[in-house]
Amino acid sequence: MASRESQERLAALLAPDTTVLLTVECQQGVVGTDSALPELAAAARSSGALDNIARLVAAAHEGGVQVMHAVAESRPDGRGANRNARLFRAAARLPVQQHTGTTAVRVAAPIQVADEDLLVRRLHGLSPLAGTDVDALLRNLGCRTLVVTGVSANVAIPNAVFDAVNLGYTAVVPADAIAGVPAEYTPAMIRNTLALVATVTTTDDILGRWKEPRRRTDA
Repeated sequence: MASRESQERLAALLAPDTTVLLTVECQQGVVGTDSALPELAAAARSSGALDNIARLVAAAHEGGVQVMHAVAESRPDGRGANRNARLFRAAARLPVQQHTGTTAVRVAAPIQVADEDLLVRRLHGLSPLAGTDVDALLRNLGCRTLVVTGVSANVAIPNAVFDAVNLGYTAVVPADAIAGVPAEYTPAMIRNTLALVATVTTTDDILGRWKEPRRRTDA
């Protein structure tokens, strides 16, 4: 059980007016039933990570915490996409492509998208923050703490956490709301990497901090 001091620190970090909940690549073509990466999709679902993300999103909507969905997509002609790593070349050959405007790039169930949520799409790179509008949006929102959820623990999640920290945000990672492959890699990566730069917690601990419904007020 977390100490009272750590609980109070987490509560301060997760103040609704200065916190943004980020979902990373929680789209149908990645974690949905018709995923281009069925092993990753299975890990996200069987581990409970996808359900926990949905719970966090619902609580954020209820408690006045801004939600942002980061979606990775590509043009059918591939313009602007990276080709400088094995990962990108392999992705280009997958049977399901994350093409702009297709169902593959829609946020996957059971996550519910509200009208007030922000969707940020990227055509290149490995991170939802680098080279996108995310940083500017976070600053305009008055964000100090970024709660990072989604996939994958192999690539996009550590990229997001490192970029957030480098940009001056405090990163919070609910360990049971991210997933990667193989399944045993995720806790090892959290323990040996993310725990060095982020506050690692659980979905239930965050929900406990957001249990009092409060709404963001615009300046």
